Amino acid sequence: MSDLPFGFSMPNDPDDESGRRSGDSGSGAGSGRPGGGDSGMPDGFPFGDPQQMANMLRQFADMMSSQPSPGTPGESPASSTSGINWDMAKNIARHAVSQKGDPSVPPADYARIEEALRLADLWLDQATDLPSGLQTAQAWSRSEWIEKTMDTWAQLCDPLTAKTVQAMGQNLPEEMASMAGPLLGMIQQMGGMMVGQQAGQAIGGLAQEVIGTTDIGLPLAGEGNAALLPSGVAGFSEGLEIPDDEVRLYLAAREAAVHRLYSHVPWLRSHLSRLVEEYAAGMSYDVSGLEDKLGEVDLTNPEAIQEIMSGGMGAEGLLQPEDTPQQKAALTRLETTLALIEGWVGTVVAKAVAGRLPQAGALAETTRRRRATGGPAEHTFAALVGLELRPRRLREAGALWTALEEARGIEGRDAVWQHPDLMPSAEDLDDPSGFVHGHADGGVDFDIASLTDPDGSEKPKPGDEDQDTKDGE
Repeated sequence: MSDLPFGFSMPNDPDDESGRRSGDSGSGAGSGRPGGGDSGMPDGFPFGDPQQMANMLRQFADMMSSQPSPGTPGESPASSTSGINWDMAKNIARHAVSQKGDPSVPPADYARIEEALRLADLWLDQATDLPSGLQTAQAWSRSEWIEKTMDTWAQLCDPLTAKTVQAMGQNLPEEMASMAGPLLGMIQQMGGMMVGQQAGQAIGGLAQEVIGTTDIGLPLAGEGNAALLPSGVAGFSEGLEIPDDEVRLYLAAREAAVHRLYSHVPWLRSHLSRLVEEYAAGMSYDVSGLEDKLGEVDLTNPEAIQEIMSGGMGAEGLLQPEDTPQQKAALTRLETTLALIEGWVGTVVAKAVAGRLPQAGALAETTRRRRATGGPAEHTFAALVGLELRPRRLREAGALWTALEEARGIEGRDAVWQHPDLMPSAEDLDDPSGFVHGHADGGVDFDIASLTDPDGSEKPKPGDEDQDTKDGE
């Protein structure tokens, strides 16, 4: 977490820090402020004479008006708790993919993708107790992927970027915050604009490489809306020397499996969102690097502010995150949940395609490496908000689901998803047999065999010794 790529540094640095320096910069030579000298900030007008402030604000207004329109005529920009204009980010992302060519999906490719998703979904009926989650099966261009997933990206990023802005404000000395005046709001607006631009560029780059809607273990277009990108499928196939149809069916099975899980485990999406929010709540920052950098800039010059903000994402690290116990604990829970999702998907897909796809083992290993080492989706998200959505213990999670299926069958395996308190913990990944045989999870003893079926009813499993024990949740 210490090598934050870019997005997080941006919104905050400029925001509150510029305001902070505006309070400091009165002592800097060459600021052009009457009476500035070396004696510090004047007690009256904090940024020099009123005419200078008027000129600065006019220059800022000119800069803002020169930016590309964030939305289509008649549309208002998408609101964001972090101040990022996601309408503008979406337009920038679409522009990025159109520059490299983004034709519509040909009818033949669309039909192949749709057929693969439907067929793979039928195969999953024999591998999981959860019913189909597909509402639509589509093939998308890169622009369509951007259009239909941007809302989810905004929801994922906002708690983190909003926390950063909040943290910057809290770190501002009270006397400097009181002197920031209109400059602080101006820089906050500029910061949101700059981060929105970078988010759009990053997501536009990501669209060049994604496979479907579930690359990060979360249906980015909502539950049931399954889609694959023919260009992404082709990119995944490169160098594998496996027939295209086989690769397409395997990836379709993974896409359909994730949608089954989220469609019939209603708490899962909100659970992941809550873990991201907990991670954001534990964030803390060292702003000394930003203070030093802002000390070199004339904060009455919006162009200078924009320049330093544009460069605020490099190796200099203007806003350094500091790990906290709360943040580490939330990250562990998040990584464990993602590993359990990926492990379940891998287990179910392997069972569904067994005997149908000869190269399923090689495809599974390629997918596992891609997820465990951080595919393009994880890297882009980390660059935007300083958080990598990586399931770091994929093999352990897969082994746990396999052991659970061997001991309790498909129904017993899938019944664990009925409540988040019944899910394996990070410690359970170290001791799958202990979890499988009903050892305590979080201090609460329960018998996996007595869990409810996906329809909510109690269903005894063969060989259970005691059906009187219900899970106490």
